[in-house]
Amino acid sequence: MLSRPHPKPARSGRPRSAEADEAILEATRASLVDLGWSKLTMGDVATRAGVAKTTLYRRWAGKNELVVDAVAVLFDELEMPDLGSLAADVEAVVLQFAALLDRPETRTALMAVVAESTRDEALRARIRDSIVNRQKRLVLQGRRRAQERGELPVEPDDATADLTADLIFDVIAGAVVHRTLVSAEPVDADWARRFTLLLLAGLGAAAGQAVRQKPAGSV
Repeated sequence: MLSRPHPKPARSGRPRSAEADEAILEATRASLVDLGWSKLTMGDVATRAGVAKTTLYRRWAGKNELVVDAVAVLFDELEMPDLGSLAADVEAVVLQFAALLDRPETRTALMAVVAESTRDEALRARIRDSIVNRQKRLVLQGRRRAQERGELPVEPDDATADLTADLIFDVIAGAVVHRTLVSAEPVDADWARRFTLLLLAGLGAAAGQAVRQKPAGSV
């Protein structure tokens, strides 16, 4: 009687792929810290991650794309808390953001891709799509909760809402990045509180101006 062959265990490609991606992105950040942008190579990343170089090229066309994605997953760690007031939420996310930028792998990778993007429009577009636009979710979440609490007015149309969201994001991101990466000054609880007061005062003034400029007869 012939024995039946033992069935081979089902291969689960996705978990293995996800683990490989995580190892590659972590190796990319480590390479940047150790070697800097100019000396980082796809071969070095592959060796550190324990994968073949062809594995990298199947996922990323080159190191520009790879480094942006390595930074983007770090920013995905940011969360907009729900602490009961817009001021508390903003202060908390500002401190989260500053702590993330204070990590060597984030600081090195972000400054490297931003500098390189000044000469590469495609890279700049990838930064916008993979980091900036993805993180605007935080502003949208915080604004929606604030509007539900009655802390912020609802914009009269989608175009105005989009412009307001962009402005809030630019002000927060610009201030924190400049403070931590350019001025190399700490973002502590006191700075976050004072910055939040300034931001909310500006939002209140902008809302009041919008009401005053509302056309007569509009609802």
